[in-house]
Amino acid sequence: MLKKRDFADCYPLYEIMTHPDVFPFVRHKVDSYEEYLFVTKQTVEAEEKGELISRTITDEWGTPIGTISLFDIENHAGFLGTWLGKPYHGKGYNSMAKEAFFNEVFFELGIETVFMRIRKQNIRSIKAAEKLPYALLANESRNYLYEQLNKHDNLYDLYEIPKDLYNLHVLRQDDDETQQLLEA
Repeated sequence: MLKKRDFADCYPLYEIMTHPDVFPFVRHKVDSYEEYLFVTKQTVEAEEKGELISRTITDEWGTPIGTISLFDIENHAGFLGTWLGKPYHGKGYNSMAKEAFFNEVFFELGIETVFMRIRKQNIRSIKAAEKLPYALLANESRNYLYEQLNKHDNLYDLYEIPKDLYNLHVLRQDDDETQQLLEA
């Protein structure tokens, strides 16, 4: 489902990233395949320096279908950026990718908080964030950060995923699965 970024995945990712329903919400907008290769090279180098964490999302057959990244890492926290190609919207890939990514960043890579900066006009992403039982709307609780994100215009909502709340979610899932096995 997730793998480290690889130049072999650039062409299929570039092709699906340029769809008009996807492109406006991609962090690094590019005008050509060559530019996408360059941005991917910068991403790989930034990860090697510990500035970000980025993975390619694949479907069950290993086909690249999007990316998920943690940007601007500072003090064990960073901002989530994710996108999926249009043909993969509404099929559950987003939530599966997030769970796999959160397991890696929280339990293997020492991240304590993941923030999501979502454009208020991006209804699809807002609905996805609100479905996550471990995500908190943080416009008020992290007001200083919310104000910083919206210093020029009121464009974004801020969501926070703390490691402890995500861990509680994982433990509850494990308890539910254990209970189902005991009842079977």
